[in-house]
Amino acid sequence: MKRTLTGLLCTLLTALLATLPLSGLAQQGAPFSEQPEVQAFIVEMHEQHGFDIAQLNSQFASIHSNATVLRLIRPPTRPGKQRSWERYRERFVNGRREAGGLRFWEENGALLQRAEAIYGVPAEIIVAIIGVETEYGGNTGSFGVLEALASLAFDYPPRAEFFRSELENFLLLARENGDDPLAIHGSYAGAMGIPQFMPSSQRNYAVDFDGDGRIDLRHSTADAIGSVARYLQQYGWQKGAPVAVPARVDGDPAALIAAGIKPALTVQELGARGVFMLRPASDDAQRAAALIDLETPGQATEYWLGFDNFYVITRYNRSSFYAMSVFQLAEAVREVRHNRLAATR
Repeated sequence: MKRTLTGLLCTLLTALLATLPLSGLAQQGAPFSEQPEVQAFIVEMHEQHGFDIAQLNSQFASIHSNATVLRLIRPPTRPGKQRSWERYRERFVNGRREAGGLRFWEENGALLQRAEAIYGVPAEIIVAIIGVETEYGGNTGSFGVLEALASLAFDYPPRAEFFRSELENFLLLARENGDDPLAIHGSYAGAMGIPQFMPSSQRNYAVDFDGDGRIDLRHSTADAIGSVARYLQQYGWQKGAPVAVPARVDGDPAALIAAGIKPALTVQELGARGVFMLRPASDDAQRAAALIDLETPGQATEYWLGFDNFYVITRYNRSSFYAMSVFQLAEAVREVRHNRLAATR
């Protein structure tokens, strides 16, 4: 009797689920092709760039607004979830990424040396950016880029204009490379490949570093290395200049922190305001810098002076936590490599 009752309940539950609309189960709305905004965008792509309207309609009919993308793009809302430099740093500056960086450098030493010679960006900085972004190409993202960018372009008003431009660049890039837009995967924000370039960055800064006649950041490590170096160079990387140094702050630094991370005052001027380098160098007094604060709840704030090259790294990702993670991972990998080479002499 018990088994019969259980079977009956299962049958009734199955029947009930069968009567529910599919959208109720998957929580998936209408395809993007049904949105008036998307139809207007398709017409613009046809008029401005000659795209086939029927083909774009078909592609946008295959994708829907992605709730996961929209959740991930929003700033954290959990109460008490404070920014923590210590927690952030542990994700990117650790033994696993240092070991991976050393292997990546050993496997691609000639490419890194050539990129440094051409663009002036140190090999360790290139290695660290690729290490932070995708752990040396091991995790390039699993989101459909067309769906991710469309979700942000049409369903995320705070940055709709930016992501609509990236969507336009993505479709142009896919056409230029002969790729199917629906087959390309990347991050939830639409960044792609080994170095996680946004579509506009790939079209504007990426290079064919392996000389095969095609820029391929998803599969060519050489193109990724050359493109990272050129990106930083184009944003003003200064060859041989420092990135950041630890600092001591006497007094209240609030005004200097509020001024932002773009270097505006010289080291000497900052000193007059109570900010001092912990590793002073005679040639740095007139160098522009900004005060960088790295906060960890419950601990003393860590202060650094960030120079122009630190600011350049933030053009890749506009976060002082990100730039410092890149810098510290670069320093760690360089030191490990130096020690290993010294031990073999």
